[in-house]
Amino acid sequence: MHKILIVDDSPTERFYLTDILVRAGFAVSTAVNGEEAIDKIRAERPQLILMDVVMPGANGFQVTRAIARDPELSGIPVIICSSKNQETDRIWGMRQGARDYLIKPVDPALLLDAIATLDAQAPAAAA
Repeated sequence: MHKILIVDDSPTERFYLTDILVRAGFAVSTAVNGEEAIDKIRAERPQLILMDVVMPGANGFQVTRAIARDPELSGIPVIICSSKNQETDRIWGMRQGARDYLIKPVDPALLLDAIATLDAQAPAAAA
């Protein structure tokens, strides 16, 4: 996985996550809300999406569900990164189609481990 889209309405959070990922060698783009995220996903085809939950407009659960239900986009894994730290939030996020759920502030090692796990599970690209 090399292209990652960060979806978060907080400039601080986007900067923090971008810094972690760029230092680890990933190409990063960002979106500030769910609507912009869907547009960027269709245009850029990221290999992974980091999704906030609490955003204006469509929340991260709704956008994750929309991605999971769209045949064109459903193969792109989503990791939810949220300050919502209840077990019910994690379960709900996973039911919407997220592949993992991390609590903010996201621990860099946990984030990179989650990405490595998804990368290992990904089918090999067709030659």
